[in-house]
Amino acid sequence: MQDFLSKWGEAAYTTSGFFWMALWAFALGYVISSCIQVFVTEKKMQETMGKEESKGLLLGTFFGFISSSCSFAALASTKSLFKKGASFVSSIAFLLASTNLVIELGIIISIFLGWQFVVGEYVGGILLILISWFLIRMINPKKLIKKARQRLDEEDDDDENSDKSWKKKMKSETSWAKVSQQYGMEWKMVWKDVTVGFTIAGIVAAFVPDSFFQTLFINTGQGNTDFGFFTILEHIIVGPIAAFLTFIGSMGNIPLAALLFGKGVSFAGVMAFIFSDLVVFPILRINAKYYGWKMSFFILFLLFTSLIGASLALHYGFNLFNLLPDPSSVKVQDSEYFKIDYTFWLNMAFLAISGFLVYLGFFKRDDVMFMKEMAPKSKALENTLKYLAFACYLWLAGGLIVKFFVN
Repeated sequence: MQDFLSKWGEAAYTTSGFFWMALWAFALGYVISSCIQVFVTEKKMQETMGKEESKGLLLGTFFGFISSSCSFAALASTKSLFKKGASFVSSIAFLLASTNLVIELGIIISIFLGWQFVVGEYVGGILLILISWFLIRMINPKKLIKKARQRLDEEDDDDENSDKSWKKKMKSETSWAKVSQQYGMEWKMVWKDVTVGFTIAGIVAAFVPDSFFQTLFINTGQGNTDFGFFTILEHIIVGPIAAFLTFIGSMGNIPLAALLFGKGVSFAGVMAFIFSDLVVFPILRINAKYYGWKMSFFILFLLFTSLIGASLALHYGFNLFNLLPDPSSVKVQDSEYFKIDYTFWLNMAFLAISGFLVYLGFFKRDDVMFMKEMAPKSKALENTLKYLAFACYLWLAGGLIVKFFVN
């Protein structure tokens, strides 16, 4: 019993430390994302992307890079762009970029995993887009694309876009109130995923023995970093399965990715785990609702194949230049999470900024209404996540009491 209480306290403290380490990064990323989503409209994106394939691919990637990292927001924006005339290739590029190349994800990865993984995330995101483009050109699914467009054309078109220039918007308090409301929506979209994901990471760190990971990911442990091709391939395939079983969004999964790497999982396997937020069942179901099941399975095949190719290319590319990161350099269990350092001051600054944005958008200018379209989530899944998140808060409170007042 004493051993359980000790591990419970350690798990809760580790999770709390994860939250503290990442708080300013979430806030910074969502402030930037909210500004872009208010000042750069989907209509402007679509008009710029056009229908030319190569131009659309580049601009789809760029607009995805400056967009929200939330998978459900990305799915809705992708559907809207595709419906309004953007090519299928540029739409897929936007979807992949908006979930793999976004600023806030890079910041979180740098905190937990280090610069090699940040480079891997951005280079890998570009590889995902290029491999998907190559596969689409090879397969040329014209009939699937045509049917998907026809299916979307049957929906009502709710086009609402202001012709105001971004310079005029920047000077408007109303626009900044919209930024504030979007900032609140960003947190509303991820708080359950992040809570559950960070809590699971703390529990795994404290309770799950290394032998479990050595069974799940073959040839890991004992400091082994020399993996053969089929071992790396197994890690790449198992990574998305692990992500599916703990699906809580890419932002919430980063501490768990750091734990996997620290336990000896290959660089390729961890990158595959991070890339897996678009190849899980909730995403498959939403794509089917938008485009039909055939197109949804085609997108799944496209993304999973690209994920395997990108992860392999990253591993062998980094190995060629002797840049593969050392698992011993990733330390996610740190007894001094809450010391007075740059993290403390950044958190204080962004808590103050967050407080001002909440005041502006939800109290001073609560007459302003701003709502971005979201992909339709499963009510059952959302309720399950909500109750799990509340259970996590009880677990964390109990664990911290045990750590500081019982043990």
